[in-house]
Amino acid sequence: MAKYRDALPQLNGDWFLTDGGIETTLVFHKGIDLPEFASFPLLDNEAGRKTLRDCVRPYLDLSRKHAAGIIIETATWRASRDWAQKLGISSADLERLTRAAVDEVAAFREEYGKNGNPVVISGNLGPRGDAYSPDRQLGIEEAEHYHSEQVGIFRDTEVDLVTSMTLTHVEEAIGIARAAGAAGLPVVIGFTVETDGRLPNGESLGDAIEAVDRDDCASPVYYMINCAHPTHFASALEPGTGWIERIRCLRANASALSHAELDEAAEIDEGNPAELGRQHRQLLEMLTNVNILGGCCGTDERHVDAIFQACKAS
Repeated sequence: MAKYRDALPQLNGDWFLTDGGIETTLVFHKGIDLPEFASFPLLDNEAGRKTLRDCVRPYLDLSRKHAAGIIIETATWRASRDWAQKLGISSADLERLTRAAVDEVAAFREEYGKNGNPVVISGNLGPRGDAYSPDRQLGIEEAEHYHSEQVGIFRDTEVDLVTSMTLTHVEEAIGIARAAGAAGLPVVIGFTVETDGRLPNGESLGDAIEAVDRDDCASPVYYMINCAHPTHFASALEPGTGWIERIRCLRANASALSHAELDEAAEIDEGNPAELGRQHRQLLEMLTNVNILGGCCGTDERHVDAIFQACKAS
């Protein structure tokens, strides 16, 4: 059913785009209330599905404009058991909405894949807790058991890989990687960092990546940094180290504010798209294997366009 599961085209080194901050676009640009910051409930009716399609389509148009591949994330970052329970959504409806999210993306692949540029479908999942204010750390086995439910749904769909975002500690990352491996799905591990370039629990980014790679049962295809501004993690990068070569994707925030400040913000901080592009170009001097570019909180197609143009020209 999946098109690229056995041979992910982004591993060839060609340029790929992803989307930007869909949730912040929904909240701040479209005025939509997202309880628990979850977008997947919008899939429950045609109006909501159209709204999500309208958010994703500009990025597909960008991929066509730049003749680049694109990785489209399903709207399932919060579509796991604990978050569904908080939203009053049953297990059966959670599975139904998750499959609907994949179907929506698969329709885009049918439409945009005809131009010859790869359209890769990524099953998106987030942490069990709140990435902006993690209240506890999961053990490896606990994380594997919890995330196996969502990964198991993805397994029997057109999803090509699983992408985890805004992870805050190593044990949950290992658990997710093990769950994906057991399901036969390639997996991307996305860590978030605070303004000091470290994970919320104080661990360094390099130590976190190396710890996941040391696990015998975890084998991420690559790593991503997301939900942090370039100025937060630039100083944490160590050129020439093995772990830095494992980073292939960047999805940065538009704002240089901390997670705590963003969590309390009543208005969106869109930063400066052109400056963000220049900052990414500088990052690529150290992150030489990065070929997948997108955005996170506060970004939209303007930011991703500016980032891509700046980096492709470098």
